[in-house]
Formats: sequence, C-alpha cells, structure tokens
Amino acid sequence: MITKETYKLNNGVEIPKIGYGTWMIDNDAVVDAVKTAINVGYTHIDTAQAYQNEEGVGKAIKESDVAREDLFVTTKLAAEVKSYDEAVKSIDESLKTMGLDYIDMMIIHSPKPWQEFQNEDRYFEGNLEAWKALEEAYEAGKLKAIGVSNFKKEDLDNILENAKVKPQVNQILAHITNVPTDMIEYAKSKDILIEAFSPLGHGELFKNEEVKVVAEKYGVSVPQLAIRYDLQLGLLPLPKTQTPDHMKSNTEVDFEISAEDMEKLNNLEEIKDYGEASNFPVFAK
Repeated sequence: MITKETYKLNNGVEIPKIGYGTWMIDNDAVVDAVKTAINVGYTHIDTAQAYQNEEGVGKAIKESDVAREDLFVTTKLAAEVKSYDEAVKSIDESLKTMGLDYIDMMIIHSPKPWQEFQNEDRYFEGNLEAWKALEEAYEAGKLKAIGVSNFKKEDLDNILENAKVKPQVNQILAHITNVPTDMIEYAKSKDILIEAFSPLGHGELFKNEEVKVVAEKYGVSVPQLAIRYDLQLGLLPLPKTQTPDHMKSNTEVDFEISAEDMEKLNNLEEIKDYGEASNFPVFAK
C-alpha cells in the first residue's frame, strides 16, 4: 500500500511517498477533508501559508486518531517573504496557527513573490535570508526538514552554494504531458527529492484521449495512472480531492506501468493551456 511506503530525505528523515494536497480548500472545509484523508490512510498532509487553511489543518491533525509522530505535515513560507526577520516571524506564526510543537517540513513556496513570478529578478538575496531563517528553525527542532518549491536550477544553486543545509525537496509542477526532466535529473544528482503538485495537470489530463486509453489498458482511472506515473519517475505526488471515494482510489496504485507505456506517456504532447488555472503563475504558459 503506497500510503505505508516512504522516501528517505537527504537528512535521513522519512517522508510518505504520497501526500494529500489542500490547495483551494477553505479553512472550515479542510478540517473534515484532512480528517477523512487520514482515515483513508494518508499520513502526509500538505498545506501553505498562502492557502489560508493552516489553522484547519492543525485542528484536523490534533483531532485525528493517528498519533502526531505518525503524521507528516508540510507547510510553505509565503512567496512574498524575502527577508530574514519576516521569515523568522512567519515560521513562528505557522507553528502558532497550526497549534503544533513542530512542523515536519517547511518550504519556500516560490523563488519570487507571486506578483513578480514572470519578472527576471530571481531574489537570490531574499531567498538566502529566508533560507537562513528556515535553517535556524530546523536546527532548533521546530522543523524536521526544509526545502523549496517552484525553484529552477539557478535558484537551487544559489542555496546549494551559499547555505549550510541542503534543501531536502523541490516541489514543482510535474505530470503526464509536463515532465521537467532536466530539473528531475539535476535534483536527483544533488539528492533532492522532487515533489509533484497537481499530478492531474489541474484536471486537464481527464480531457486527454491518449491518457484515457492507457488508463483503460490497466483497468485504472486517469488519476490512478497519473499518480502511478509520477511514482515511477521517483517523484512524490500530491493529489487533491475532497471526495472520500477519490481520496481512497488515489492511494490504490499498486500496479506497474510498463517501460513501453512509460515511454509513450513521456512523449505525449505538452498541455498548452490549463484553462482558468492559467491565471495562477505556476500554470501560466
């Protein structure tokens, strides 16, 4: 069962191989959603300051029947936080908001503030300041692991060349029809795990006839195929749904995609448009 399997991060911490994503689930609804996900078998919950649902996630963690030490909770430092003092304050605010003694992993949500995502400035100094705050919280035991999200090679190199602690993960958009192979290979060479958000391409994969054909071949759903695909690439998928049946089926991925079909999926035409989601910087083309 995939919910029982883990990857080992470069600091020795074990992280469940699949996580439950909570983007766009509001603070009230997220309590029941996370409790249901935990009941289904998820032990890895992913949130962010920007989602404005950390309080609800923390409440669900505390009300869960699963022991805190058996759960892995990730949150993200807001993309706009690019100074040491702001980052120190934000880290402590997340701990307080979630009501937790420690957070399993905290990552920088973006190398640039969202409003500046398409601009050339990569905020190298600001990211180093934010990273220093994460390092100190990590060394103090407030965080068990630290990482980044949406970072490109030059952003990763900035941290790797100037920081004391290597990032444990880089969380990026990675799914069938959008596989950032260069980043995946580079991260692997640096022993940094790639987490894959939106493994269903924000729902766009449901419209892909070629993907449907492969899923039917294995007798699985499109989400199951997409999640299994990311796993076979050595990635950690973070599917999101509020439907209990879908939560459960998303964990039922104990099948193997053949090398031939992996190659076919690797070479499908890239998604050109994510529809309404294209308004979000990470989905903009």
